[in-house]
Amino acid sequence: MAKEIILYNLAPGVTDEQFKEYVDTEKGPYIDSLPSVKKYELVRIDSCRSGVIPFKYCGIVHLNSLDDFLNIDTKTEEYKAFTAKMNSLTSEIHICFGEEIH
Repeated sequence: MAKEIILYNLAPGVTDEQFKEYVDTEKGPYIDSLPSVKKYELVRIDSCRSGVIPFKYCGIVHLNSLDDFLNIDTKTEEYKAFTAKMNSLTSEIHICFGEEIH
């Protein structure tokens, strides 16, 4: 199964509580509603064995179809507005795509 993995931190001034409210009311329901998405998960990183937490958040989008996600669902005006809002709330965003192997 294809996955989108997003690593990021919050923008200066955005609290974990504010971001959780946004995820619960807007981001989570929106991502879950996309036809190409099977499931959306968000993990807040609280500790790291190395002692350094490079990214506070890790989003995992389980995709039914990477092609549909990239070529249909992310091309809408609604998705562009979603991305603009996310960019205002986050920093240091790294987006990766991969295939589940186990």
